[in-house]
Amino acid sequence: MSFVIEDVLVRDDPAGARLPLVFDSPHSGSAYPPDFGFVCPLPLLRQAEDAHVDTLFGAAPDFGATLISALFPRSYIDPNRAPDDIEPGLIAGPWPEPLRPGDKSAAGLGLIRRLCAPGVPMYDGKLTVAQVAERIDRYWRPYHAELAAALEGLHAFHGVVWHVDCHSMPCFTIGGAPVDIVLGNRDGTSCEPGFLAFTAAVLRERGYRVRINDPYKGVEILRRYGDPARRRHSMQLEIGRHLYMNEETLERTAGFDRLQADLTGLIARLASYVGGRVSQLAAE
Repeated sequence: MSFVIEDVLVRDDPAGARLPLVFDSPHSGSAYPPDFGFVCPLPLLRQAEDAHVDTLFGAAPDFGATLISALFPRSYIDPNRAPDDIEPGLIAGPWPEPLRPGDKSAAGLGLIRRLCAPGVPMYDGKLTVAQVAERIDRYWRPYHAELAAALEGLHAFHGVVWHVDCHSMPCFTIGGAPVDIVLGNRDGTSCEPGFLAFTAAVLRERGYRVRINDPYKGVEILRRYGDPARRRHSMQLEIGRHLYMNEETLERTAGFDRLQADLTGLIARLASYVGGRVSQLAAE
């Protein structure tokens, strides 16, 4: 069963009983709004997409989990940034509320990107206050409202919820070997250690090279929704793009099917983990 907010997101729900398990893909969107106004080459801009990540996790509802996927591109507005993480110099005119640009904004990668790629400007001028406000209201807020509602509803029913924030990453190597998966929980502050450790173990069993919180710990989505003390567990999962696609053209490679099958197996194992933990907590 699918619920769609046009150009914003699609939520796929299980047909039967719902586990307190939510996957979201905030960066796989490729529906470019007509008012974007970027001046950089589109093929270069599209390399910012977490292409195909929503498809890789598409089996989640088959195992009782909810899957939420953004349809708009992160380069237009990034749901994994705080709504006040904006460079003042990017806006023509004063913003009506205090801004708190962080390290991502300083690198040109805040809520609204200044750079398409290092040294490549996104725009040929500034955006108006109205343009930025429209992006927040039309895209950022509905995405977070839907994700928050899914997590809140499941938590209210079960008293606990687990959440996997799904991304892809450019290829990088450690000791000459490419890193396949990075799991993040903001150094242990956004989910219980057991959930992350279990996920890492399943992936390593399947032969993937996995790192924890290095170099990706999780940003705004984990900060907003991860609260282990209240039984709200959010973990970020970054997949190396070298495993499944050409990083320049975004075309799927021969590795896609194997990776998708392995991630479907991971989803099944996580569903079993969540089901077991729900039973355990109910018995306490």
